[in-house]
Amino acid sequence: MASLSASNHVARVLSVANHVADVDASSRIANSWRRCLVSHKLDPARQGPPQTLTEAEIRHVAEPLEETIRLVTPELDDLARILRDAGYCVNLADVNATMLFSHLPGEADAKMFLDWKIYTGSNFAETFEGTNGLGTALAEEKPILVHRDEHFRAQWHMFSCAVAPLFDQAGRLAGAVNITSCREDLERAAHQLALAVTMEATRRMEGAIFRGYFRNAWIATVPGDGGSGLLAYDDDRRIVGACRSARALLGLTDGMIATGIDLSRNVKFEHRAARSADEIVELRRADGSALGQGHVAPPLRARPSTQRRDVPVDRFDSLHRLAGRDPGLIKSVKRLRSIGDHNLPVLLYGETGVGKDVFARAIHAASNRARNHYVALNCAAMPESLIDAELFGYEAGAFTGARRDGSKGLIVQADGGTLFLDEIGDMPIALQTRLLRVLENREVWPLGALKPVPVDIRLISATHRDLGRMAEEGAFRADLYFRLRGMEVRLPALRERADRDDIIRQIAREEAPDCRLSDEAWALLSAYPYPGNMRQLRHVLRLAGCTAEDGVVTDADLDLPPFGGRTAEPDLAAAERATIVEALRKHSGRVTEAARALKLSRATLYRKIKQLKIETAQ
Repeated sequence: MASLSASNHVARVLSVANHVADVDASSRIANSWRRCLVSHKLDPARQGPPQTLTEAEIRHVAEPLEETIRLVTPELDDLARILRDAGYCVNLADVNATMLFSHLPGEADAKMFLDWKIYTGSNFAETFEGTNGLGTALAEEKPILVHRDEHFRAQWHMFSCAVAPLFDQAGRLAGAVNITSCREDLERAAHQLALAVTMEATRRMEGAIFRGYFRNAWIATVPGDGGSGLLAYDDDRRIVGACRSARALLGLTDGMIATGIDLSRNVKFEHRAARSADEIVELRRADGSALGQGHVAPPLRARPSTQRRDVPVDRFDSLHRLAGRDPGLIKSVKRLRSIGDHNLPVLLYGETGVGKDVFARAIHAASNRARNHYVALNCAAMPESLIDAELFGYEAGAFTGARRDGSKGLIVQADGGTLFLDEIGDMPIALQTRLLRVLENREVWPLGALKPVPVDIRLISATHRDLGRMAEEGAFRADLYFRLRGMEVRLPALRERADRDDIIRQIAREEAPDCRLSDEAWALLSAYPYPGNMRQLRHVLRLAGCTAEDGVVTDADLDLPPFGGRTAEPDLAAAERATIVEALRKHSGRVTEAARALKLSRATLYRKIKQLKIETAQ
């Protein structure tokens, strides 16, 4: 379309929408223009900059995508270096068309982008800005070039945008890579070439995302007409993941992958467990027909290390694995990384069975105290008469029945390391006073001792109770509560986790390694609320692995008793909270999409999230 004045452009848009203009009425640009007029109710003559987020809002939106951004940044930087001299601005955007990461071109061209607010934080969703490369590519989930006057809004006629959607390890839309130019000397053919370069870079980014997510699995590269696909499988040759193109090539579905379908049902090749580097293999379909040559890469654990021996492994790996893909936990782990080795007490909240002790051990392992003792005490499991002696220790002969040589006590045993007090809400008030004194003075007075023992401990506490409310009611010392609450981490129940299906698959592989789940078993496991959380799930799958016949776990093997809550009339706030958590889980923590599904405004949903204390990185 030739360059037109603003009024002529508006007339052109309207004529295309009414099937009057002499253009291909079925073209993607024409269809998008009609969407903008009919569905989005947009005005092509509207002037003004795009919606732009503040720095705080950008951090909030980008947080759940930190790992994705980290994995794609090398390719994004290379793409920017290649296209910078041609005057392109290179952006990475989320699924809502908000630019999260931008590389501006050289100074002469950069001023145009800054003047028009085309940079990090700007939103170019088709529903707001009309037809444009970024918004339309995301709306259609296809690569596109929108050249100059093909934009819906007349004010964008000087720009050309080439965009490739970005898909994650499960074939879901994760965002888009956008390149935009304002140079008048570049014709459509030049932009088409730049789009081809961008699409290839985006495919490499998708490969980096897939390999990063499945770094502990075997990965096979499968050739296909539309480009190669990636398959991830475990040591038992069960498929645990497939990228978008591999799913299309082999007819794989989420259900098939979730049940741990055998690799040989889709593709066959010689697999050597001793493989320690990428190798070329001849691939065949299940029916024996040739697929061509592919590559097989072993898990990272099976590869020879390329690091120097004195370079340590990331000490936060265990915490990252525990956080999985849950936005709230990812946020908490990021905060734990930021406090580093500062001796700040941590207070863990969570229902029984969520893994508070496991999480506390991971915090200890990530600290500079990892070489010293990790000492744990369950305050609810210890008789009140014994907690004092167990925690603070005693001298020989301090009381009848005392050991002849006395006892150091758990606090002294944890000196230089970490003391974990589980169910701290059940600690008697008198002992709370003594513990507070230890934290304030950094010394312990064992029973019967004539002088204190200096100690250096990091304290991690855990509870399922509302300590804040207990402190208000006088059931827990308020000064101790604020001493314990250096940093608060809420561990969500299994039913609330955004990555619940991932957890079920992982625990199934650990507890029933020689079995696969039937479709019926998977459906039951995925829908059950797990009042006993991780502990219950492990016991259920361990039992199922023992009773399953022919290596297949059916719903009959799952000991999952009916669970409808403790009261006949469910608590409305709890029900509302569960509904919101489930909506956020289904939409991978994206608040805007969850709000749309719940038929709430985004502001209302944010308010409810705050009121109900729901952890989310969005």
